[in-house]
This record gives sequence, C-alpha cells and structure tokens, in this order.
Amino acid sequence: MSSDDPNNQDAFQQLIQQELDDAVPHEHDKVTPYKPKLKPLPLPPNPKVTGEESLDDFIDLNLETGEELEFIRPGIQYRLFQDLRRGRIPPESMLDLHGLRVVEARKALGGFLAHAIRHRLRVVQIIHGKGSRSEDQQPILKQKINQWLRQRDEVLAFCSAPRFDGGTGAAYVLLSRKGFKEDSWR
Repeated sequence: MSSDDPNNQDAFQQLIQQELDDAVPHEHDKVTPYKPKLKPLPLPPNPKVTGEESLDDFIDLNLETGEELEFIRPGIQYRLFQDLRRGRIPPESMLDLHGLRVVEARKALGGFLAHAIRHRLRVVQIIHGKGSRSEDQQPILKQKINQWLRQRDEVLAFCSAPRFDGGTGAAYVLLSRKGFKEDSWR
C-alpha cells in the first residue's frame, strides 16, 4: 500500500471508521478512596476585638530548604514522626496558603496556629504550594513555612505531606498540647 495513493488512504480511513463504529467505551469500576471530611471549627476571635495581641512574631531566618520539609524536636519519638510522615495520623484541620503573599501568609499562619492550639488539635495540614507559578520557580512560601514553624515552641515536628495529601506542596505539623488544663470530665 503506497502512502501517496489517495484511494488507498480513503479506503483505509473507511475501514478504520467501520471498525470503530462498534466500539463501546470502557467503564472502570474503581472507587475513589474515602477521605473523611474535617469537622468545622469556629473561627478564632478577632484579636482587635478581644484585645489579644497577635502571635505572629516570626523572624525570617536564612535556612536552606530542600525538596522535602523535615523537622523534629529532640525528645520526639521517631516512630511518632514516621507515622506523621506516612499519613497515619490524619490532620484535624487545614490551612491553604495558595496564592497568598508572604505578609498575608504570615498573619494567616499565626492565627491558624493560635486557633489550633486553642482547640487542642494534634496534627494540622498547611498547604503552601510547590512554587511553580512564582518568579524563578522557587517555592517562597515553602521556605517561609520551614523557617516560621521552627520558631514556634508548640510545633514538635513537621514534614512534607504524603503524596496522596499534597506531597511536597503541603506539610503536616505535629503540635504540643502542654500547658493546657485537663478536660473537665476527667
């Protein structure tokens, strides 16, 4: 069959069309994995109204940030950190910083951490993005998150989230519950 002959090309196209007329689209029976929805929590009170000062006293440090975020305070069990990295401890709340500028992200993170501590949350997720749309393709918020979280005493450990929950564009943060009174029912 010559590729230059238009009659052969037309016949070939008709043959293919005849074969495809009987085709039935394939339907898969896969189910998307179940992911429980986070229960809503009330927003933290406005510091201007309550008179509390903001907890966003972050200092910009000059830290090298690799592809994966990883930080663990001394005394934290390695097994607990591994469970955090593997996603075995589900986050109880989430903060999405996509599209925010550094100043906005700093305020949002300070308020979110205060909210999480007030509600005694153990693990939270912070989505910072991979930085593919920023100038020079550098993850600016990722670097800032790495710097800021290390400065907070209530942050015991943090790491990049597992692939199914954001990968290197998100972080799981393990928070301390020390300094709180025991629940009244105990």
